[in-house]
Amino acid sequence: MGQTARTGPEAGALTEVVDGVYAWVQPDGTWWVNNAGAVTGEDGLLVVDTCATETRTRRFLGALAAATAGTPPRWAVNTHQHGDHTYGNSLLPDSTVLIGQTGMRAALDADPLFENPPPVWEPAPDWGGVTRRLPSVTFDRELTLHLGGRRVDLRHPGYAAHTVGDVVAWLPEERVLFTGDLLFHGLTPLLLMGSLDGALRSLDWVRSFAPDHVVPGHGPVVGGSGLDAVLAEHERYYRFVLDTAKRAVREGRTPLEAAYAADLGEFGAWADPERIVMNLHRARADLIGEPLDLDLALGDAVEWNGGPMPTSV
Repeated sequence: MGQTARTGPEAGALTEVVDGVYAWVQPDGTWWVNNAGAVTGEDGLLVVDTCATETRTRRFLGALAAATAGTPPRWAVNTHQHGDHTYGNSLLPDSTVLIGQTGMRAALDADPLFENPPPVWEPAPDWGGVTRRLPSVTFDRELTLHLGGRRVDLRHPGYAAHTVGDVVAWLPEERVLFTGDLLFHGLTPLLLMGSLDGALRSLDWVRSFAPDHVVPGHGPVVGGSGLDAVLAEHERYYRFVLDTAKRAVREGRTPLEAAYAADLGEFGAWADPERIVMNLHRARADLIGEPLDLDLALGDAVEWNGGPMPTSV
């Protein structure tokens, strides 16, 4: 069930979604390979997320500087705590105001993977010359930035979904939505540090913005007409995970046993299918009211995969 190596860091591309609003999309969006972005305005530049490694973050910031005549970021926001969106924070200028949701900051502060990533990925992640940098400004539910004449609303859904501290960046005039990892376009979503119930609820929340352009946390930018299809795929997958987990709990099977027995069907062609194991661990923990065992979930995913999970970091 293993997979081949992924596309390298040279493949990222900066796209202007609408005038002055950029998406940094890194193929193929798999482990540790995220999307980021930026919003320009008369009063400064907002960066939405960084990347996992020094190399990938410097490529993103270099492309952004070339597109904006070297404008330094005045603000940056992290959509959640995971390292593929945050480990490059320290490469932002010291003057950049870094923003995050309250729970996200606490989770990044306690993230055990930064110093000691477990031997479950191949090649082993090498973050490069980065240090842990936490947001200096936090909020609970909503925060609005005014970049001159351009408004950006930062919003938290009010519950755990992909993680405890998910944030979207919404441009109401331009109708552009940066979703972070509430959406994975064309590859397997991950719920290990969030909530399956919350992830399901978040789909209607994302839909309620009625965006014309969506920058997901991973995968290609999607237009408004394509969003319904992406949301429907997520819902089918989440309900598949939930049904599988409920059946496993009733029958006394472990998440790994349930994953071996599961027929992924349409989801089997998605990248990172081993996440079914971790998602079943999350669902089981929520169903029976017990803490999730992160080490066991990662180890079971490696066993299901037939070896370490491939990366391109």
